[in-house]
Amino acid sequence: MKTAPPRMTATIAAVTIASFVLLTVIGKPDAAAAVGGFIPARLSGLQVVGALPVWLTPLSATLLHGGAIHIGFNLLMLFYCGREDEVALGPPGIVVLYVVGAYAAAAAQYVAGPHSPVPMIGASGAISALVGAYAILYGQRRPSKYSPAVARWLHIGWLALAWIAVQLMLGLVSRTEGMAIAAAAHIGGFIAGLVLARPMLAWRYRKA
Repeated sequence: MKTAPPRMTATIAAVTIASFVLLTVIGKPDAAAAVGGFIPARLSGLQVVGALPVWLTPLSATLLHGGAIHIGFNLLMLFYCGREDEVALGPPGIVVLYVVGAYAAAAAQYVAGPHSPVPMIGASGAISALVGAYAILYGQRRPSKYSPAVARWLHIGWLALAWIAVQLMLGLVSRTEGMAIAAAAHIGGFIAGLVLARPMLAWRYRKA
């Protein structure tokens, strides 16, 4: 049986690419980061003239990227995981995952540094939710002596710990190399995907 093409995943990718190309052409990436990036310190009272409402910036930040490598890696993960997630969860499911992932990423970044004036940009946090959902929906669990319910939560726990460990190492490397990787945001988005995947799958097929 043929499945519907992942149109929503392609749409998100197309909008992201269009935003990157536009900002590159007009030469305003830094200004856009200040206006549309998520700045944790704004929730602690920092005022940024001309910036979008802070509640909107977790979403607008997903349209901003720091360079070709940044957006290229994000698009690779978006296509790889997003298209498979869309097969399982449908277009509305991808939208929910992406949006919730973006806000979960921003929340985690705020917890990690509530007074940071550095804008968080990129779709990595939202895409991490797609990666988390993909891990749950398509990851194979090893045989276990525990009950299926316990084994499932152990599987989720190990996936979360592995992702967190990878992101912490990336964050450490980014500091030593003078780069800025929002490791906390990646963790927040990934956990959101882990938590939402199965409930969303059950909701989609609730009448099956």
